Formats: sequence, structure tokens, C-alpha cells
Amino acid sequence: MNRFLRWLGIAVVIFIAAPLVIVVPMSFSNARSLQFPPPGYWLGYYQAYFTDWSWLRPTWNSILIATATTVLTMALVVPATFALVRHRFRGKGIADVMMLMPLAVPHIVMAVGYYSYFGAFGIVHTHLGVVLAHTCLSVPIAFLVLSANLKGFDRTLERAALSLGASPARTFIHITLPILRPGLIISALFAFIQSFDETVVAIFISGRDAETLPRKMFDSIRQEADPVIAVISTLLFAAVIVGVTAPLVVARIRSRRSRLAAA
Repeated sequence: MNRFLRWLGIAVVIFIAAPLVIVVPMSFSNARSLQFPPPGYWLGYYQAYFTDWSWLRPTWNSILIATATTVLTMALVVPATFALVRHRFRGKGIADVMMLMPLAVPHIVMAVGYYSYFGAFGIVHTHLGVVLAHTCLSVPIAFLVLSANLKGFDRTLERAALSLGASPARTFIHITLPILRPGLIISALFAFIQSFDETVVAIFISGRDAETLPRKMFDSIRQEADPVIAVISTLLFAAVIVGVTAPLVVARIRSRRSRLAAA
């Protein structure tokens, strides 16, 4: 049974990773369109990406919008999570449902609503409009992650700090935040990824000046199938690998140093 599950897991990983692996050699292809296997190899499309402002501008827009979305999402989610998890009040059930509502509604429906609503305030096709729309989509994910961490929090640690004379603010900074740090980091990471990868709402809300990278990739593959898309996919794939492996390497180095220090 264990061997079957092991092979099943390997098959699932291969099924998920196979398209990503195919994209990597395509990014080095010298074909004029997306073609696999590549007829030849060169670095011309990498040069085209890093020298073409029509690709670099959406990249920077996506980074800027995702960062602002993460900050705004965490500013809203942290107090809302503490209120909904630790306190009882009238309408709490409705508030919980409303926090998770964007997960149940299709993005195309949300995009049409945002386009109509933000149009009345004149913030369609602006960075602010995209940030606000992405924040509404990121809040449910961040809320789920942080609320799961907060529900497992041992409040006796806070009570002990308060009984020893610490103020509520001091207790929150020195006790609560350090314990919830992993949940906060993961929530912020999910909010950033949700905003950076979002396409449907960006097509409706973002304009030429606030164009995001996913929208640019969608427009490009719809019009001309530019091979630069494979370059961007490869770079994002590499960034994910670095982001996943770097903490593991750092943790392993720290563990080795701790063992050496103990020895």
C-alpha cells in the first residue's frame, strides 16, 4: 500500500510538473512562435524580455500592485481575524460568510461588478482600482490561513504576560506577534501570489498604465503567441523553486550550526 501511494504521488507530481518542464526548453527556442520541440536554441527571447519596456512595465506594475495589495490585505485581515475569532457579537455568522464570499463567486462576475462600481468613482484603469479589486480577492485566503493559526493559539501565554504586568500592547508585540509570525508570513505570501497571478479582474480593471503581467501575457498569446511568454513562465518557475528551496536550505544550515555549537 505504501509503495502504491508513493508511486501515485510521483505520478501526480509528474502530471503537474510536465507542462512546466516543457516550457523551459521552449524559452530557449529560436522559433518565431511557441513550438515544441524547439528547432534550435538561443537566448534572443530572454534579451527581448529584459530590453522591451512593453514587457518590463507590466512586470513592475504586477510587483507594485501585488505589494500594495499584500499590505492593504494584511491591514484589513489581522484586526478582522482577531475580532471574528476571539469575540462574539451580533451578525458574526454573516460577517464570516461575507469574508469568504469572493471564494464562492466566479471572478468574471466579480470583475463586472468591480468595473461598474469603480467606474462611478473614476478609478477604473488605475493602479488604485486594481489594488482595491485584488485586495477583495486576497482577503478570504489570508483570513482562512490566519484564522486557522489564531484558533490554535494558546491564550494562557497572553494571560501570563498580562498577569506579570505587561500592557496589552506590549503583550501583543512580544507574545502574540512572534507566535503568529509563520501564519502572518504565509497569509501575506498567499495575498501576494493571488494578486500577482490574477488575470480576469485585471483584464476589466487595469488599463494601459496599470497593465499587469498576466494581462499582458493573455493579450500576447491571444494575438501572436509571442515566445517571450515562455521566458516569463520559466523565470516565474525558477522564482518559485528558489522561494521554496531557500527556506529549507536556511533551516538546514541553522540546524547544522546548532548541532556544531552543541557539540
